[in-house]
Amino acid sequence: MAKDIDIKQGIDWTTIWIYIALLSVGLVNIYAAVYDVDSPQAIFSLSHNAGRQILFLFVAFALVMVILFVDFKIYDTFAYIFYGIMILVLIVTIFLGSDIKGSRSWIKLGSFSLQPAEFAKTFTVMALAKYLSTLGVNVSKFKYALRAALFIFVPPIIIILQKETGSALTFASLVIVLYREGLPGIYPALMIAFILMFILALIFPNWAVVMGLALVGVLFWYLFLKRYERTRQNFQRILGLFILFSGFVLTVDFIINNVLAPHQQKRIKVLVNPDIDPRGAAWNVTQSKTAIGSGGFVGKGYLKGTMTKGDFVPEQDTDFIFCTVGEEWGFVGSFVLLGLYFILLNRILSLAEKQKSKFARIYGYGVASIIFFHILVNIGMTVGLMPVIGIPLPFVSYGGSSLLSFTLLLFIFLKLDAHRSYKV
Repeated sequence: MAKDIDIKQGIDWTTIWIYIALLSVGLVNIYAAVYDVDSPQAIFSLSHNAGRQILFLFVAFALVMVILFVDFKIYDTFAYIFYGIMILVLIVTIFLGSDIKGSRSWIKLGSFSLQPAEFAKTFTVMALAKYLSTLGVNVSKFKYALRAALFIFVPPIIIILQKETGSALTFASLVIVLYREGLPGIYPALMIAFILMFILALIFPNWAVVMGLALVGVLFWYLFLKRYERTRQNFQRILGLFILFSGFVLTVDFIINNVLAPHQQKRIKVLVNPDIDPRGAAWNVTQSKTAIGSGGFVGKGYLKGTMTKGDFVPEQDTDFIFCTVGEEWGFVGSFVLLGLYFILLNRILSLAEKQKSKFARIYGYGVASIIFFHILVNIGMTVGLMPVIGIPLPFVSYGGSSLLSFTLLLFIFLKLDAHRSYKV
């Protein structure tokens, strides 16, 4: 500990100021979302979510102090133990968790509830960084990539059993980490291709998508492969991909109708065609886009959002907090918020590349991947580009679990980076 006590010199203050700025944006917009024109209450009142968020902020600051003054070596040394404990907690939550909105993913702590799935992201990133930084591990080889994938996908499988699909999907973003550490590009490319096939199968008849795949295969063979490349081996590869993608396309309807819950089916379908249920599953997204669009260039003004005050958008202080930003602060406010996120992600990646420790570098990329996925999907669903899967906007949405988990995720990396920066 003697060489690591001057935390003020080693910590990256740029990232901390961005963190504070995002917390401030979140708090003022949570207050705007819950503000009642007819009976206004102070922001500090515990009778609404803005006041409760202030309590969570104090807990988050206490958590920061603990993280910064605990020996940095604990995160690498005990990564597998933390991961194992979290797996057990996730399993226990299935049986003992409280049922909230159809999901058994919450643990009651008095008048508050915590969602272990949010914290599982941090410990999964930690365990993945521990494994990938082990001497001899090379994810360009299939057996190591498979083991790394098990670290990533065991927690979301358990989380899906809790009926918390949104949080489970977040773990897929850690493929970015594997790619950075040497995973062949074919694997991320296949993942993107499957997502594209899924979307196409929703929009067009299955037979049309399969015919389109066949046409793409033929065009690729004759237009993009040179004559000497038209070998039997390449033909078998193209045929294999055609069979793989066609088989997946033909199973999309089965997956939607038999695997997904009814409300999830509707969310997927209204993403493609909002008109099929305008006052049901499509209501949130329709009202969200209307609220954001009504803000115009500079917004309607703080606490003056008519759609916000009329409660037209459900969950506007949590999953749909971006609507409040768009309506009351307009394009300018939205641009500033996105700018803060861009600077934060760029800063994390920049610091990650400077790490002398492989564990710290990999962990940093994991932090950036998780935060990026949340930003992309959350804002995407508020503007109708992503299905509504119920994940928060980092540091901005209301919620103790969300705030504490993102704080834990970020500040462990800042602690690791502070050790890298410390001058003996």
